[in-house]
Amino acid sequence: MIGLVNYGMGNLHSVAKALEKTGGKVELVSDADALKQYDRIVLPGVGAFRDCVGALKQTGMDVALKERLAAGTPFLGICLGMQVLMDVSYEFGRYPGLGLIPGAVNPFPASHPERGFKIPHMGWNDVILSSQHEPHPVLAPLAGLQVYYVHSYYCAPEHPEHLLAACSYGDYPFAAAIGRDNIVAVQFHPEKSQRAGLALLEAFQQWNP
Repeated sequence: MIGLVNYGMGNLHSVAKALEKTGGKVELVSDADALKQYDRIVLPGVGAFRDCVGALKQTGMDVALKERLAAGTPFLGICLGMQVLMDVSYEFGRYPGLGLIPGAVNPFPASHPERGFKIPHMGWNDVILSSQHEPHPVLAPLAGLQVYYVHSYYCAPEHPEHLLAACSYGDYPFAAAIGRDNIVAVQFHPEKSQRAGLALLEAFQQWNP
């Protein structure tokens, strides 16, 4: 059973439908104490970093997530659900994240629009799997495929081993996927990425970290 974290932000319906289409049994979880009931956890997200972290803390979901991840529960973060894993975000100020993966969330360069690269970065783009280690089991089905991105900020993990896949917007590289142990997270939207996204969600459900 997959617990889809409901904290009042995120494209929950589309993510739930995509997980169900790939064979998953999904329940929305808004109660922190109930999180322990689930075999896998998905944290989606659309919106502002500060609001997301604030909502997770207000419900106690931040502590519950850390406990479940420490216990080894397989976890997938999507878009903002990836960014909140970091130590800090510089989105409209400076705000602390969950601190589960060392690093920061940064804006694309201010010069990007002047050079013809609109912000947000929106549309289909690559997923370049890291050559530093074997392809991550959840990401391996994406080799050679493109996925759908919508974001104005990107994750910069502190440790290279946490960078699982990359992409470039214009001439600027950024993390397409990060992870460690039982945590994997992606900047793109699997639920909007058609065949590639469904392949990733199916692989997540089969993953045994």
